[in-house]
Amino acid sequence: MSSTVKLIAPQRRVRPDALAVADFADAPAPAPEGVAEALAAARARPEFSARAGAVTVVPRGSEKPRWLFVLGLGSRDELDASPLRRAGGRARRWAAELGVHRIGTALRPALEELLRPEAFAAALAEGLVLAGEQFTAHHGTSGRQPFPELELIPERGTRPGLERGLRFGEAANRARVWSATPPNVAHPGWVVAESRRVARTAGLRRSVIDAQTAARRGLGGLCAVGRGGSAPPALICLEHRPAASSEAPILLAGKTITFDSGGYSLKSSSGMAGMKLDKAGGMAVLAALEAVARAGIERRVVGLLPAAENLADARAYRPDDILQMANGVTVEVTNTDAEGRLVLADALALGCRLYRPGAVIDIATLTGGVVTALGSDAAGLFCGNPTLRDHLLAAGEATGERLWPLPLWESHTELLKSAHADVANAGERQATASQAAAFLSHFVPGHGRFAPAGPAVPWAHLDIAGVAGQREPSETHERGPTGFGTRLLLHAIETWPKSLVRRPDQRASG
Repeated sequence: MSSTVKLIAPQRRVRPDALAVADFADAPAPAPEGVAEALAAARARPEFSARAGAVTVVPRGSEKPRWLFVLGLGSRDELDASPLRRAGGRARRWAAELGVHRIGTALRPALEELLRPEAFAAALAEGLVLAGEQFTAHHGTSGRQPFPELELIPERGTRPGLERGLRFGEAANRARVWSATPPNVAHPGWVVAESRRVARTAGLRRSVIDAQTAARRGLGGLCAVGRGGSAPPALICLEHRPAASSEAPILLAGKTITFDSGGYSLKSSSGMAGMKLDKAGGMAVLAALEAVARAGIERRVVGLLPAAENLADARAYRPDDILQMANGVTVEVTNTDAEGRLVLADALALGCRLYRPGAVIDIATLTGGVVTALGSDAAGLFCGNPTLRDHLLAAGEATGERLWPLPLWESHTELLKSAHADVANAGERQATASQAAAFLSHFVPGHGRFAPAGPAVPWAHLDIAGVAGQREPSETHERGPTGFGTRLLLHAIETWPKSLVRRPDQRASG
């Protein structure tokens, strides 16, 4: 991690270098005690703005604190927490530029009317943490320095929200660092070793199905995709299992392709650049599960990371190969660049059989089609269970990691017909994001035509291909991986609705 943000312990009595206050664009908020004059002067300046996410920096001369950071909330009638996340990112950069090492918060006067001001405090803390992450591990002699450590002094009633925001931001930053780690370092064996370290330090149960065991268990997709890689594939199984929990687990599965050349369906040189991010879904699952365990959340959660490297090699799988998957479904390979769904399918099939989950969420950088449909504004959500769908949409809005529902219809399954196997792994270039979701449906009980029979397990597929990385820096992220999905999954698990809680022997329609 490049830098840290810490909360001042309650017993410490220290003065901030800067005070962060909030203001509205349409009607001024009440001023915190002691800074009314400075805030009024700031509002009179031509450069002042309280638009959503803006930060106006006001010098105070020799007075303490020396700086006032006015964080813009936008208009009152459109208020949500996202502006404070963006403003927090801007404030982190201002702090580094001005040599500010300690920030006090004074948000309550502006937010006193809200029922849950802690959500706004959490968003501010997330922004401060996310903006401070710089991937400097491989900068060599360039001398790039990380942001200095920052301390936060919470006002009354905001400590729990700030603590939650720091925890969420730090988890996302771990996913970003793992995703950014280059493929000459982060091969499948590295993922196995990193998961061992995480499990040991966070107290997770862990097991690894190596390539030989995967072959014996019939994980034909994982074995085929990883056969040509520089290191053998593996399926990593992690579990957070509180002693008090008797629930069927929430099963998370994250695509963990450490590099994707496209295999024999070779990508172009421009399309291959950045394919270290093809493990972003798995890294989000790993980071979320670590954070769940460290927080001691009383909910059983399983995370599966099917790790493989997709290269062209004499041993690599080919178009026209027919594979048998973990649940017996046969797949005709029509495109070796549609490899993510193959490793995920095996993880879903085996995970549902072994853990009998109450709900399943998979997350993957899966298709260019979702990028065409949604760009970098949202991830695609495929979910037929209304309760799970609405819960994930709400989690996306709460964390700023937005989702948008996309269709999964029988017509999308028809696009994957095969003359020589149960299903093809890719069809023609139409509705490709929905095609991929249709393919995965065959490996979750009660969903696709070839899936195991029985009541349907609530299942959601998140296609994050357009949001896992960004080409240009934003208020909260530098160029590169975003850690998308980590905070969304954390929020969803922490606020899991009772209606989705199942016993191991219980199933729900959806």
